[in-house]
Amino acid sequence: MTAVTEALVMEIEAAFNSRDVERILSYFAEDGVFFTARGPTKTGIELKGKAAIGVFLRDRFSYIPDMYWNPQYRFVAGDRGVSYWTVTGTNQRTGATLDLHGCDIFHFRDGKIVLKDTFWKTIEP
Repeated sequence: MTAVTEALVMEIEAAFNSRDVERILSYFAEDGVFFTARGPTKTGIELKGKAAIGVFLRDRFSYIPDMYWNPQYRFVAGDRGVSYWTVTGTNQRTGATLDLHGCDIFHFRDGKIVLKDTFWKTIEP
């Protein structure tokens, strides 16, 4: 069994900041699930499996090519991990800019992500 460490969470943060989808997917289990921050249900959009996660990420990075997560802190407990960050970027489709606090809650199995649940703040007037 692969231990979950803060170093592993740091590697995942770096993979997302590289925007290299294959590198990111290498951290997911084949049956991994990604719950996005926004979507039609209380879990956002449920992406099941590496293929679906890859399609989503490639699309996201195509219109927010400068998306960057600035990690603030992280911690692990057993087979769980948390990364708290500020995400920035510019949506090329709408011109909207991101500058939001958020976090990822990870559940691991054998050192691979089986669930990534993303949350971020929404700014409202």
